[in-house]
Amino acid sequence: MTSPTINEPVLPEATMHACRPNEPATGVVTKNELCTAGRKSAGFVRHVEIDVSGTALEGVCRSGQAIGIIPPGEDARGRPHRLRLYSLACPTGGEDGEGKIISTTVKRTIDEHWENHKLFLGVASNYLCDAQEGEKVLLTGPNGKRFLLPEDPHQHDYMFFATGTGIAPFRGMVLELLRGGYKGNVTLVMGAPYATDLLYHNELLALRDAHPNFRYLPAISRENNVIDGTSHDTMYVQDRIKTDAEALRAQLVGEKNLIYVCGVAGMELGIFQQLAKSLTGDSLEQYLQADREALADIDNWDRRMIHKQVKPTRRVMLEVYA
Repeated sequence: MTSPTINEPVLPEATMHACRPNEPATGVVTKNELCTAGRKSAGFVRHVEIDVSGTALEGVCRSGQAIGIIPPGEDARGRPHRLRLYSLACPTGGEDGEGKIISTTVKRTIDEHWENHKLFLGVASNYLCDAQEGEKVLLTGPNGKRFLLPEDPHQHDYMFFATGTGIAPFRGMVLELLRGGYKGNVTLVMGAPYATDLLYHNELLALRDAHPNFRYLPAISRENNVIDGTSHDTMYVQDRIKTDAEALRAQLVGEKNLIYVCGVAGMELGIFQQLAKSLTGDSLEQYLQADREALADIDNWDRRMIHKQVKPTRRVMLEVYA
């Protein structure tokens, strides 16, 4: 193993738990709209904006943090529903630039109970997705102090990897950087099963066209991908490191670059394996500190090795969930 990496990010102080479950804030829904690229997407994902002006949440939420939603009613045991955490999808200044309107990205949970084949609907996700403009919601938070942009974001470059609703914090971070006059390099790799499942796709395309320093790279895993005239049957987020090696290498080997990963658990393993295959020496060690035995057998890495034989450095931010 090597010594700590240089240019580690200095993270800002973040307000935590301004509103606790026993004293939640009351927000008002101001917008609720689909944010999938196609209306025939395999899932229903909505962008929900909430007015928190006049509450303890006003002006204290940072991109990368999460808020808690407390659904009304009781569970099958007669107890109040537990709160669920949702990543913020807005910049630190909120959707309005004043911290009064925050947002989140919510996928309806629709499943089937294995034991009796009955329909299962996620309580909080469907409550939020059903919420109408003007409806009040109970909020807690903010939560999280590690998955943040640095205190001085202009000191770094950024490579974001997202799957599904893991795009939420990166939408906020990208907007915050670009609106703040950031001139460095920002790359966002967005993974989805089908093109219709891409989230905020048109907004991200518009940002890409307006800002030459922002690179937006979708990766579709169950449909054909055509990149620079070459067809790829399937593609996961880590594959973009290989297919776009020439464009991404300068950013990856740079001493200012940070990597953020957000989405379904397991995605980080593929990203780490591709980094280990694409980079060597100091270029790799600024992100991963892996022992010699692990580097000799990259294809057989598994998640149990992460934080043991394969250790991400402080220049890699992880936020993955089951």
